[in-house]
Amino acid sequence: MASTESKTQKIVEDELRGIDWNDVDQYPLFEGCDETAAKLEQRMCFENTLLQNLAMSLQEFHFMTESELETTIYLDFLVDNQGVITVVNIDKNPVLEAQLPQFSGIITKGLKSMPNPAPALKRGVPVKTRFRLPLQVTTK
Repeated sequence: MASTESKTQKIVEDELRGIDWNDVDQYPLFEGCDETAAKLEQRMCFENTLLQNLAMSLQEFHFMTESELETTIYLDFLVDNQGVITVVNIDKNPVLEAQLPQFSGIITKGLKSMPNPAPALKRGVPVKTRFRLPLQVTTK
């Protein structure tokens, strides 16, 4: 007969195997996003709010380019378990970097200056999450 401790250990191990560690129960949320909404709506609210804040911070800058640009770059960032946003990577685009060398720094500064969201939750515990968002860069 198995001891109570070994039964408890088996239950814990079974529970841990059943958890999808690549998904969260609640996405990071900015103020104004509904924490009771479906997960897809939470993610859309988070991403849209983030992109709106980023767009507002970019309006402060007047970019001058030698030729028209139309490209998409990807922004990889983390939201830690405190809600702090950190840039992991911004795709390198030689044409964009040649014409707007300060662009990556401005994006990073814009992300750091926005209000921090509430962190993602997994089983009620704040966790860090990683995101990859496309940024369309167009000058005309």
